Amino acid sequence: MAGIYIHIPFCKQACHYCDFHFSTSFKKKGELVEALKSELRLRKDEFSNTLVETIYFGGGTPSVLTIAELQSIIDEVYANYDVAENPEITLEANPDDLVGALSGAEVPSKNSFNAYRTIGINRLSIGIQSFFEADLKLMNRAHNAEEAKRCLEEARAYFDNISIDLIYGIPGASNEQWIQNIETALSFDIPHISSYALTVEPQTALENFIKKGIIDNVDDEKAEQQFHILIDTLEASDFVHYELSNFGKEGYFSKNNSAYWQGKPYIGIGPSAHSFNGAQRSWNVRNNSKYIKAIAENELPSEVETLTVTDRYNEYIMTGLRTIWGVSLDKIETDFGKNYRSYLLEQAKGYIDDEFLYLHNDKLQVSKKGKFLSDGIASQLFKLNL
Repeated sequence: MAGIYIHIPFCKQACHYCDFHFSTSFKKKGELVEALKSELRLRKDEFSNTLVETIYFGGGTPSVLTIAELQSIIDEVYANYDVAENPEITLEANPDDLVGALSGAEVPSKNSFNAYRTIGINRLSIGIQSFFEADLKLMNRAHNAEEAKRCLEEARAYFDNISIDLIYGIPGASNEQWIQNIETALSFDIPHISSYALTVEPQTALENFIKKGIIDNVDDEKAEQQFHILIDTLEASDFVHYELSNFGKEGYFSKNNSAYWQGKPYIGIGPSAHSFNGAQRSWNVRNNSKYIKAIAENELPSEVETLTVTDRYNEYIMTGLRTIWGVSLDKIETDFGKNYRSYLLEQAKGYIDDEFLYLHNDKLQVSKKGKFLSDGIASQLFKLNL
């Protein structure tokens, strides 16, 4: 299987913590949509013998597109690729767009849940982040707590497959408030939750506010406490913690994201989007105007990196340790050689002894104790002598 990721680089306003590529100006939205469709045509030969099973609209904020714009992009995929009979088609959306569509407010999308379903979207990923007004204001989210709740209430009437994003480790947010956030989410019977620690990215408004003392710095100890609260609460409600930041009930794991973590090929369409074909990674220019210009000239505005054996090994360690599937020692030996297997076990020994990692059925996995530190542990297992 393979997937197509489509990056929509527009947002109504900038969240204080975000360092993704986006623009708050919609002047080039029409041109950008046409460029996305052109890139899909230009790259169709890359998946000439591959079945596309997932289509993912990410951003940015894809819910700022109109139904007609989304429909035209989906039509372009079907016209140029071999698409599975019932693909997973995910739309990332913000509550204010969805609620605005219901109330008839003047928002760029003017969509409805039923219209999304009509054009083939069957999974929503909604950026809730928090149900507390103070948190949303601190992060500069465009929606409020009431819109977040109303959005989920309405969405459940039309969609079964819904994921929401929640952020923990927010300065000033107590463990009790975090528990309330999780319980509020559970009250809507949402089958999938993606949850991330608030991270202070360079050159973001959040970093600037922390430096100036306007906002308290992120407390890593509090974030770790809230991470374990999240795990305990969701697992008690029949969620599977199948990836470090993702929890799903059986049958509701993200097919698109699971493919990334399992090293399957995907094409990234749009400015800043990344692609992977098994041997190479590529990424498009992080600039809307340059992207549109290059595509208009039938050029792919991307850089390409051919992965070495060691690169592929390191990536497998990083993604494998984040998931319930772990790192297969058999796969390490088959794909990379016995010396890589021996190296991995040698590097992992101390973490196994300290119960951060464990071996089960010839797979190396992260223990509950080690989960919050899994990315750091993975980096210590990398092979660096390229």
